[in-house]
Amino acid sequence: MKQQLNTLDETYQQLKIKISEYNPNCDFWALDKAYNFSMTAHSGQSRVSGEPFIIHPLHVAHILADIELDNESIVAGLLHDIAEDTIYTTEDIRALFGKTIADLVEGVTKLGKLPYSTKEEQQIENFRKMFLAMAQDIRVVLIKLADRLHNMRTLKSIEREKQLEKAHETMEIFAPLANRLGISRIKWELEDLSLMYLDPDAYRDIANHISINRKDREKYIDQIKSTLKAKLVELGIDAHIEGRAKHFYSIYRKMFTNNIDIDEIYDLLAVRVITKSINECYAVLGLIHELYKPISGRFKDYIAMPKKNMYQSLHTSVIGPTGRPFEIQIRTWKMHRIAEVGIAAHWKYKEGISGKNDIDSKLEWVRQLIDIHSDTANIDADEFMRSVRIDLFEDEVFVFSPKGDVINLPAGAIPIDFAYAIHSAIGNKTTGAKINGRIVPLDYKLQNGDIVEIITTSVPRGPSRDWVKIVKTSQARKKINDWFKKEHREDNIVRGKDMLEKELKRNGLPVTAATKKEWLSLVLKKYNLATVDDLYAGLGYGGIPITKVISRIKEKYRETEKIEEKIPEFIRQPDRKDQNSSGIVVRGVDNCLIRLSRCCNPVPGDNIVGYITRGRGVSVHRKDCINAINLQDTALGEEQRFIDVWWSEGNKSSFYTDIQIVANDRQGLVLETTNIISESTVTMHAINARSTKDSLAIINITLEIKNKEELEKIIKRFWRIKDVISVVRKRQ
Repeated sequence: MKQQLNTLDETYQQLKIKISEYNPNCDFWALDKAYNFSMTAHSGQSRVSGEPFIIHPLHVAHILADIELDNESIVAGLLHDIAEDTIYTTEDIRALFGKTIADLVEGVTKLGKLPYSTKEEQQIENFRKMFLAMAQDIRVVLIKLADRLHNMRTLKSIEREKQLEKAHETMEIFAPLANRLGISRIKWELEDLSLMYLDPDAYRDIANHISINRKDREKYIDQIKSTLKAKLVELGIDAHIEGRAKHFYSIYRKMFTNNIDIDEIYDLLAVRVITKSINECYAVLGLIHELYKPISGRFKDYIAMPKKNMYQSLHTSVIGPTGRPFEIQIRTWKMHRIAEVGIAAHWKYKEGISGKNDIDSKLEWVRQLIDIHSDTANIDADEFMRSVRIDLFEDEVFVFSPKGDVINLPAGAIPIDFAYAIHSAIGNKTTGAKINGRIVPLDYKLQNGDIVEIITTSVPRGPSRDWVKIVKTSQARKKINDWFKKEHREDNIVRGKDMLEKELKRNGLPVTAATKKEWLSLVLKKYNLATVDDLYAGLGYGGIPITKVISRIKEKYRETEKIEEKIPEFIRQPDRKDQNSSGIVVRGVDNCLIRLSRCCNPVPGDNIVGYITRGRGVSVHRKDCINAINLQDTALGEEQRFIDVWWSEGNKSSFYTDIQIVANDRQGLVLETTNIISESTVTMHAINARSTKDSLAIINITLEIKNKEELEKIIKRFWRIKDVISVVRKRQ
């Protein structure tokens, strides 16, 4: 345990060093306070692996520092699980660390899990929360991504079923989200870690193949780098050149997409050239095409046409010196930074200025998503999830208007999507389309570089109902549905009522339920509808699934029938017990001498363990006590000396515990501390205060309390004292 604590402190010091390298003006006092507060709040908690829980938020903070986020984000990373997993609330965090950090922690807490299957309503609600959180402060989602990345790195400790669930969830949601935010270093690692659990055999095969061919690969890349470097020096271009094998999941996807074996993939290698200017990027491209033969159709200019996630680079595939293909990427240092950490590259640190205003324009796509999916109550879950994945995660195509404007659309988009991306009025008047001057069907799949011209009618006749089935973007789908809702409301009401009555009959429910608002109350509340006619209209145009409505009516039917269920009791009684003045129950032992250990001073509410001593009865320790852990480590062959104990019910005894407060030294600090104690129901038995040469005040207090709840209340009040850095229960 002592070694674990030393390792934690060392890891924390490494975090501070990492931050100081890119943000020397960081508020390290606030960081220290957050670390100490997190240590206190998570005291006694363990991960599934058995490690102290604090390891998790500490490593989350490291990941946030790796992408060079601001101080507020890293403090929130250290605190992100407190509101959900400890006695402390968001209000406590707001009082101790301010509104911004509390809002970040609350945002991460509200995101909760993002399930990838079955729980449709929870899926929709969680995505809605995610969009809102991203619009309000993108850092909430960045902290969530760091949280998921560390969980994936430590996934081996949980059972296989949970591993698969987390890996699926990561591949479905978190890796694509990291990609959409442009954070490639997190995206690649999440994908590779997920693959390790989803298809361990394939992962192992790829890893072995890469390992076996490592020397050959390095020799080949060194040859290319040497040739390029010499030519670039001749041109007077100072560039950084690096080479690597493609990421495992990228190889895996190519194998399954093309149905080929890994030995048949020849472009496993990628070379990257990083220059100082855009002009140099194009000069390097020209040089490469002179040195090596380019592969037709494998050139992409993401500098002229950046991706939605801000990614910029030149991509080309060429035939190498031995006839072996390889990919090359060319970008500036600024582009490289954005490619690695995406949206996080837009946070500034000079003079403590946040880069939030700088990224407002970068998040316009989030606001569009919120607008498109704001009416989530009337969206079928499957349809919603499909549209979200398209809007967030699909590859994209770049097409042009006749005036030369570039429009980004998801891969597979059709001219109707283009029309509605321009304006809803254009979409509603669409009758045909021309691609590169040639008339094409409206379901034509747009290709990169297409020039799209929409043919319209002068009199709006509205969209076709069939369009909803063929458009790719949820933006187009929403605008089409909006038109039908507005233009055919009366018809939709009649159609919807008829649908509901037929479905009620088929399910053996009273048909009168279709007209009674009290029967439909659950449905109206669920879909945020004011009247029964609004419900009929939603059913009529297909915006509300009939199956969900019937399900809600069945719930109301069961309530009306007053079906009662017996609630079983789950009270487990001990086999034998001995209750005494110590307030401790010992399993299977009567009339035993029981002693509360002074090294950790356990109080009712603590997780405890008993240790049978030689001649002094049972010594009771907190389970996280260093001495108890050391005894377990050294008592090989004597495990039977550890015994189950628990606190007796209705115990009214008092217990002693020691608290240590560390704060910036100032006048009146001890007085404020004693005032808090005098205002509480706790009795103080001793207090000792001293100052250090670092201008810190260390206050040691011995309190008499009744239980852990009482102790935690006063610790929470100590934390609110100005200038306090840490409040901990002392361990001897």
